[in-house]
Amino acid sequence: MYAIGAMQVPADFRYLDVFLKGKPQHDRDDPFRIRHPKMPCDKRAKIFSPFDALKGFSEALAAQEALKEDECAADTGLKNPRS
Repeated sequence: MYAIGAMQVPADFRYLDVFLKGKPQHDRDDPFRIRHPKMPCDKRAKIFSPFDALKGFSEALAAQEALKEDECAADTGLKNPRS
């Protein structure tokens, strides 16, 4: 058995040879590295930034929260805390 982090990899894993090679290393003058330079961290972070998969969902949640706050304030006799 081999381990990838905490995950166990069986000995008959189909891509065990690829796993054992590890991360590829390229020389500075390697044509692949010249064509595909390393991405700066600030641009890489944008790839993984959250996105709005359900358009309008966050606005709907905010509207529901505002309604609940207004109902709660009306029940207790307090003014709207956002005013």
